[in-house]
Amino acid sequence: MTRYLRRGGTAYRGRLRMFCFPYAGGGASAYAGWQRRLGTGVDVQPVQLPGREGRMADPRFTGLAELVADLDEEIGPQLDHPHVLYGHSMGALIAFALTQRRRARGAALPEALLLSAHRAPHLPAPPITGGYVADDTELVRGLASLGGLPRALLDRPEWLAALLPVVRGDLSLCAGAGSVDRTPLPVPVHAFAGLDDRLVTVPEVREWSGYSTRESDTVVMPGGHFFIREQETVFLEQLSGVLRRYEGVPERPALDLVGAPSD
Repeated sequence: MTRYLRRGGTAYRGRLRMFCFPYAGGGASAYAGWQRRLGTGVDVQPVQLPGREGRMADPRFTGLAELVADLDEEIGPQLDHPHVLYGHSMGALIAFALTQRRRARGAALPEALLLSAHRAPHLPAPPITGGYVADDTELVRGLASLGGLPRALLDRPEWLAALLPVVRGDLSLCAGAGSVDRTPLPVPVHAFAGLDDRLVTVPEVREWSGYSTRESDTVVMPGGHFFIREQETVFLEQLSGVLRRYEGVPERPALDLVGAPSD
């Protein structure tokens, strides 16, 4: 059973899998409820990174290459099934870097990359990426301005104190974006941008089009950096429309599905 997937990687037979990577400081709970909202055409697999939520005791990665290598080893067998990778903000970078690693070693690639609220890797890093060296007050102010800290969290200093080291480690990881392989991928890229995002502009998100030799597009969403939370219903409607293009992809042969739950 892989440590990264809540259900150990088992999936419903015949469904497209969507592996979801969280934003900086976030965990698998960011995608709670998506399975119910998206329906039976896709099997939602939230990825739980170490050092947060149910994996608080596991050491966090601060290097992107090391995290991606561990992900590839742990969930690689699950990626032999038809799948897409989705990531928001830091999660978009992780999804892209994982796909690059698998392309380089000749492994199965996703049917598509779904990337939201992250600028293309060749662009300069946003100022907050250096937040791992800022003091706590500056870091909290920066995160709050983006809508990344719920009011309930700001009112609980003990929770905030536990979260900030996770955020710092994740921002350190994001600072390594410039080292990611930039070879265009033979995979469709569907990007999502927040119209009022103060961290990542729409033109910066559109730059992802240069990283695919296949189809690419950008959907502009209402809301800021965390439009997946602020405008969840609208966003999931858009996401569902994209996913329908890839549902029904035939299961690849010679894969052992024994133990996968039936519908």
